[in-house]
Amino acid sequence: MPYFRPMHQVAFILYPGFELLDISGPASVFNGANRALGQRGRPAFYKVVPLSAQGGAVDSSSGIALETRPIAELPGKAGTVLVVGAEREPLLQAMADPVLRSMLPRLTAEAGRFGSVCTGGFVLAASGLLDGHRVATHWDACEAFARAFPRVAVEPEALYRAEGRLWTSAGVTTGIDMALAMVAHDLDAGIAGEVAKRLVLYARRPGYQSQFSPLLRAQARGDNPFGDLIGWMQANLDAPLDVPSLAARAGLSERSFHRKFTAATGETPARFVETARLDAARLLLSRGLPLKTVAAQVGLSPAPRFAQAFERRFGITPRLFRDMHMNPPAEADTVG
Repeated sequence: MPYFRPMHQVAFILYPGFELLDISGPASVFNGANRALGQRGRPAFYKVVPLSAQGGAVDSSSGIALETRPIAELPGKAGTVLVVGAEREPLLQAMADPVLRSMLPRLTAEAGRFGSVCTGGFVLAASGLLDGHRVATHWDACEAFARAFPRVAVEPEALYRAEGRLWTSAGVTTGIDMALAMVAHDLDAGIAGEVAKRLVLYARRPGYQSQFSPLLRAQARGDNPFGDLIGWMQANLDAPLDVPSLAARAGLSERSFHRKFTAATGETPARFVETARLDAARLLLSRGLPLKTVAAQVGLSPAPRFAQAFERRFGITPRLFRDMHMNPPAEADTVG
């Protein structure tokens, strides 16, 4: 008799007004993994199961409805449970839903992995499931989350965060990044890379990557008088970016530049430059580049200086970081 392996059920928790992309994006990743497995002659691994408090058709915020099972009628145990996000009003209603509040603790306790996409973490936190944990959520909801749930530590920078069985992601499309990381964890990085390629994603973004780099945050402010300078800094991280050099480029005295730049960006010039360089260094390291090369490209040579700054900021050596996060080389494309 052939061996039968039950499929890994990915249960998405939906409620009226949910964000459609929070389920459709990750679900496409899991379906893509099944497709890649099939091409290798291997059986499908994932089964996506939309759940809701009462079951039936549930309308998303975009007006598209999805058919769901009642949570109480999930066949077997879920391998993964993910609560999707929504805007404020539907989210508040979901947080107060008595069925969700009573069923989620049992459902997540039995699952091999649980978590949220975007603001879905509010629903988990309302049931006390995130107390004592560090989580990611949408950048625009971080302050509200921290106020509402002081026992939960919010990481406003992370795209997604994996902490044991708990996986949480930031805004909408980061659910795709998190799902790809799950596929890499469950199967292998090659499968995840193939799914990313088929979905025409620019890259598989690792969870440590910021939702917004300091450069993007600063440039997003239309009234920032240093927008052009910041763009130049981004393209010239290996150039001298000390206060005298930057002040001269901005046409200001050093004292005036330091004061105005700090007011405009919320960081001193030195801190801003170091953060921009270290953020760029993380991406270069994930591509497997030598430490000396990375240090030179981001303006932190020599290598020992770079290693010291990196470890001070992230609590890990750049060499170990590279070994942990290096992406596998992409397969060569063929044309014709």
